[in-house]
Amino acid sequence: MYMDLGLSGPVLNYILAAFVILLGIVLAYLARIFVRWLESKAGTTDTNWDDILIAAIGTPVQFTIIVLAVYYGVTLFGILPDSMAWVLSPSYITAFYVLISAWILSTFLHSIIHIYGRAIAERSESDMDDRLVDLLELVIRYVIWFAAVMAILKVFSIDITPLLAGAGIAGIAIALAAQDFISNFFGGAIITVDKPFKVGDRIKVEDYYGDVISVGTRSTRIKTLEYQIVTIPNNKLTSNIIINYSEPDQKLRITLPITVAYGTDPLRVKKILLEIARDATMGTEFLLEDPAPTVFFMEFADSSLNFILHVWARKYNISEQVRDAINCRIAERFVKEGIEIPFPQMDVHMKK
Repeated sequence: MYMDLGLSGPVLNYILAAFVILLGIVLAYLARIFVRWLESKAGTTDTNWDDILIAAIGTPVQFTIIVLAVYYGVTLFGILPDSMAWVLSPSYITAFYVLISAWILSTFLHSIIHIYGRAIAERSESDMDDRLVDLLELVIRYVIWFAAVMAILKVFSIDITPLLAGAGIAGIAIALAAQDFISNFFGGAIITVDKPFKVGDRIKVEDYYGDVISVGTRSTRIKTLEYQIVTIPNNKLTSNIIINYSEPDQKLRITLPITVAYGTDPLRVKKILLEIARDATMGTEFLLEDPAPTVFFMEFADSSLNFILHVWARKYNISEQVRDAINCRIAERFVKEGIEIPFPQMDVHMKK
């Protein structure tokens, strides 16, 4: 019958090979439909592990079905040209399975980090955790695929020693070139773990004073009171003294120096200053009653008697308002009480 239809020899083999390949494509399509059905079912469950498994094996299985169909279609029916006989080597099949395994494993681990790592990172206010998750997602794929390439080279009996040595030298060179980046990256990790401050805190580092707006992998950004953005490398922060005005709470003690002229009764000055502080506490929303204001007579200076007044602001970012409220009341009250605020002066006596 095949002779009558002209379907004998090479022609029949090509038809059978095409049938096997077409059958593989149909099976891959059916597998795709089945995977989508599994994805819809997995979306209704409480666990994420089924989603992770389906994402890891779904597409690689479909791809494997098509590749195997093509492979067996061209090899079982003898239609492979002699110039392509190298495809029949077991090494290529092994290399293919290594690639598929690397694909599945990298997708599986990437999904775990993406789902569970993101969930953990969202619990913190810092964006450093999100950046660490991004880095882990990238590193895990590079490591797995690098190992897969090394395994394939080994399958084909290619000496990988020079490659590993070259990779080691390149790694050292990259590490030296990226020394600052690595130092800043681990500095950011230390900030995330040690938490000397968080986004929104007001801090002072060296001469920089302002609110933390972001903590990145390389640097931390501070917005100063003049609304300027200062970018500080993380390794500077881990090696410097940091003053955090937001911890352990937001109140701030403010010290105001006051001077009066010689001849003024110190006890009367202290009483008046305490009255001013209490009046400011009751008359504004800037100050706290507890801790209570305190006044100290500090020294007999060259031209004045020097006092300091301690008051407690409700929040660290209203020190200017507190000073303004207190100083205005001091100026008004001292005028009423006839208390002189001296200014630096020098008396010069000339002899004839």
